[in-house]
Amino acid sequence: MDRKLELLRHVPLFGRLNHKGLETIAQLADEVDVAAGTELCREGRSGDAFYVIIDGSVRIDRGGVRVNTLGPGDFLGEIALVDGGPRTATATTESASRLLVVGHREFHTLLEDFPDVRLAVLEALAERVRRLEPAVPH
Repeated sequence: MDRKLELLRHVPLFGRLNHKGLETIAQLADEVDVAAGTELCREGRSGDAFYVIIDGSVRIDRGGVRVNTLGPGDFLGEIALVDGGPRTATATTESASRLLVVGHREFHTLLEDFPDVRLAVLEALAERVRRLEPAVPH
């Protein structure tokens, strides 16, 4: 548990949480190691997990085109969990990666119990939506 707490302490999403908050998140999240080439989620399918990248990199594709690469401290999977809709992109590990995985129910507990985390997730969600929308002419 101490190692997981140390990992959580270095994730910007959880940066404002005190020790008790980090302990709660450590109980909600599973730490997993995955091989390069592992598909975490597929565009159009339902989603049941939120991922925080501890080590490694994850390629994000939309419509078969790379739209982003995420690394340590980044997170993904929140859009489908917030709105209950299908995944908006496919996420595949580009290298061996260590992830924190939070299930659907635990994700909602996280948002309810930690306003700072909820705000950070919502800000990231809004930024991602803006990046995916076509530019509006002036």
